[in-house]
Amino acid sequence: MIKKAEFVISNADPGKCPNPDRAEIAFIGRSNVGKSSLINALTGKKDLAKTSQKPGKTQLINHFMINDRWYMVDLPGYGFAKVNVKVKKGWESMIQTYLLKRENLCGVFVLIDSRLEPQKIDLEFLLWCGTEGVPAAIVFTKSDKQSKSKTAQHVQQFLKKTEEIFEEAPDYFVTSAETGQGSEELLNFIDDLVKEYESGVNN
Repeated sequence: MIKKAEFVISNADPGKCPNPDRAEIAFIGRSNVGKSSLINALTGKKDLAKTSQKPGKTQLINHFMINDRWYMVDLPGYGFAKVNVKVKKGWESMIQTYLLKRENLCGVFVLIDSRLEPQKIDLEFLLWCGTEGVPAAIVFTKSDKQSKSKTAQHVQQFLKKTEEIFEEAPDYFVTSAETGQGSEELLNFIDDLVKEYESGVNN
């Protein structure tokens, strides 16, 4: 349960993130996947993360303090269509540095648009996470935008593809920022990750 959510800092340098003194959970996905909307739905604050119809709105690493206890992090999307190559390379380097060097990072949620068939860029990103040991789980978004059967079909297609990458399919959640579907399960999972991190630090 999230009772309090406050913006802390935005920056382009992973080295300038807040002190890694508490559990940190990050959200990432392709541009326009509904990341900001989901973060706002989970926290109950409709304008905590900036939403936009224009892909690539999030260009910085955004930290939010949750319940005065852990950090939620909104990362720039990958696969921007309309950004020049130099800027894109800079963002990718920033994201990779953050994901690999942030020692208090205990979970990364990779957001996937449930309306689409499996996209190569999403599978490649998950493969990179698996290869580099980044603890990733999958969140399917926008489940309210189509029939339940269509959502289920796309989810199963995607999970089948992940089984070709991993020995077992990652944890996954089917969500809707509009209806709240999946929010409780996702927050319970995050709570378990935070508790696990805290018990490891205190032992």
